[in-house]
Amino acid sequence: MKTELASFNNDWYKPGSKVKRAVWYCFNAAFLLNPMNPFSGLKKFVLRLFGAKIGKGVVLKQRINVKYPWFLEIGDHSWIGEDVWIDNLTHVKIGSNCCVSQGALLLCGNHNYKKSSFDLMVGEITMEEGSWVGAKAIVTGGVTCASHSILSAGSVTSKNLDAYQIYRGNPAIKVIERKIEAK
Repeated sequence: MKTELASFNNDWYKPGSKVKRAVWYCFNAAFLLNPMNPFSGLKKFVLRLFGAKIGKGVVLKQRINVKYPWFLEIGDHSWIGEDVWIDNLTHVKIGSNCCVSQGALLLCGNHNYKKSSFDLMVGEITMEEGSWVGAKAIVTGGVTCASHSILSAGSVTSKNLDAYQIYRGNPAIKVIERKIEAK
């Protein structure tokens, strides 16, 4: 059997009307991807306008790309770094006090390589309280980054991360326990 991309069909996937998505793409380009817009407040306003749930004290850096804001939730005092791509074909929940560092990718979609039609697969991503996805790290669909877990810079995970553990590599493996000191 061979891959037959001509047979690909994702008619089942309906993330929103074509008009809604087209309008969002324009707003995303103008306000989030635009390097001339350094203002978190304006980005939060635009994301909320399209259905995102954004907590208080959230910091949104420049050149952030969000696929569908109506599938996005960010808790209080979380940070999203420069050049982050949130490819949220389904729900992405980023808890409070989380950090998604520059260049990181949160990728909810993939393709089923076992099917000749290369079917689309989607899975939610959850970052629990205090978790951190390092610079240029990748989290794939269906993953939960448990409370205060860390995915180190440049690492890739397609599996859940345990609470208070630090992961590194591709594929990411647990390397050490995270211990947080008091102020």
